Amino acid sequence: AEGLPDALGNEQPEAPTEEPFQWPPSTRLSYTLVGNYRGKVHGDAQVEWLRSGLHYQVNVDVSIGPSFAPLFTRRMTSEGELTADSLTPSRYDQETRKLFFRNRLTVLLGPDEIVLANGRRVHRIAGVQDSASQFVHLAALFTTRPDLLLPGTVVELFLALPRKVDLWVYEVVGEETLDTPFGPVDTFHLAPRRLAQRSGALTAEIWFAPQLRYLPVRIRIRQDVDTYIDLLISRLPDIAAQ
Repeated sequence: AEGLPDALGNEQPEAPTEEPFQWPPSTRLSYTLVGNYRGKVHGDAQVEWLRSGLHYQVNVDVSIGPSFAPLFTRRMTSEGELTADSLTPSRYDQETRKLFFRNRLTVLLGPDEIVLANGRRVHRIAGVQDSASQFVHLAALFTTRPDLLLPGTVVELFLALPRKVDLWVYEVVGEETLDTPFGPVDTFHLAPRRLAQRSGALTAEIWFAPQLRYLPVRIRIRQDVDTYIDLLISRLPDIAAQ
């Protein structure tokens, strides 16, 4: 497009305009899993993002042990609606299987209140996410606000967990290059702020990759010093055709 002339009559180029944020098409991320739970553990995991119009679903699947007979599996599913640049979860399901044990928890997120898995009702806080939606929500946030990814910046996020709504506080540690099966990937490392940690509470460290739409390429979930799982992306994301 042609620009406007300046005071001397010379034509000036138009200032570039920012493209509006667009939610990515359906995407699957695959990870290898290592960790420690009463000894070293191995497995795999997936984060799947599904989008249909203004409706979304996020599935996080974690499996520990051999694929033909896993010792532990957990599926976390978030579904809800899309806004211009944020997710609005309406339901969260968490299913855990371990040997002969099976447990399913559901959180319902209404417009004004949240019904936790134990039936307790709490006020819905604006912008609240859940354990599955947070990864996509943060990726969208950093896509629209890359200025937040400065060392020392704090990102706060309310999560609707099965038994409570809790504030998770992440701090930007800095830039790190990760070695992956498809080559080095530059990332921004976010870690839980030390003051926000409580004894026995789960915390998460996340590495977001700008070159891969700020998707999480590494996720480390820790319960204590000796109990954690560490997920590292195992191949390039599978992205559906637009």
